[in-house]
Amino acid sequence: MMCDLETGICGPAGEGNSEMELIDLTAPTKKIDLYYVTDPICSHCWALEPTLRKFLEEYGQYINLHTLMGGLLEKWDGFADVSNGISGPGDVAGHWREVGDHTRMPIDGSFWFEDPVTSSYIPSRVYKVVQQKDASLAPVFLRKAREAVFPFNKNISNDQLLIDIVNSIGLNGEEIVKESHLPAAQESLQEDFIMAGRLGVRGFPTIIFLNEEQKGVKVVGARPYDNYVQALKQILPEENIQPKAINTLQHVLQKEGLLFSREIEELYNLAQQDVAAFVEKELAADSYIVEEVLGEKYIQLNQ
Repeated sequence: MMCDLETGICGPAGEGNSEMELIDLTAPTKKIDLYYVTDPICSHCWALEPTLRKFLEEYGQYINLHTLMGGLLEKWDGFADVSNGISGPGDVAGHWREVGDHTRMPIDGSFWFEDPVTSSYIPSRVYKVVQQKDASLAPVFLRKAREAVFPFNKNISNDQLLIDIVNSIGLNGEEIVKESHLPAAQESLQEDFIMAGRLGVRGFPTIIFLNEEQKGVKVVGARPYDNYVQALKQILPEENIQPKAINTLQHVLQKEGLLFSREIEELYNLAQQDVAAFVEKELAADSYIVEEVLGEKYIQLNQ
């Protein structure tokens, strides 16, 4: 213990004794573990993207996020989803288009007739290798894989496409896709399956909120935004749960790369017809492009 004549402080030397610093007494005292169990070719997971992004933007300060691959399709041989009438690749297209039309997160799906995904384990293993290389890039890879397969109608079980996607996020695509074929990648994926099984997950998307006492709330399927907020409040009843302000559109686009109109509507509480004016107000005229796929507009920043 000492009193410093220069700083005017009595106390242990060097322990948080800067002259002036910002403090935040509103920061959450507790965090929960959120397990998001998903699959790269889960259409309802794609439909959930606008809601989940907004939830994490507003309440991410309360959350430790763990994304688990669920293993939707190992192979077509012997596969059958009787409840959805799916027994082969061609049966998926109609189901996907229905989900896309209902949610306005565009889905083409015609590739299922021509060059179908042979297994969702293939992009899932790439996800696991990316996660091991740089955990911050794993969700970026997953998003780009979903953009490729759903609106842009590409087969994400194709190695060359996966190499291109990994290259686009700044990693070595050839190296990572090669590693994804090694037994270690399948073992890592299997660990996700085991954890999902322990959590009692049987369908995707499933989001599980767990507190420090390992008590939780499970939300199955793509649900409205308020369901996730209520689940968080239920699992942290003593915490004064408050949303953060949403980042600017410029900031979100810099992070995400591409946003569909439906995503902007959800994030900023806009009607569809108000998106164009909002974008014009938020972004410099020469800083972005607007394009369209399957009748839905999307925004990208200029490179």
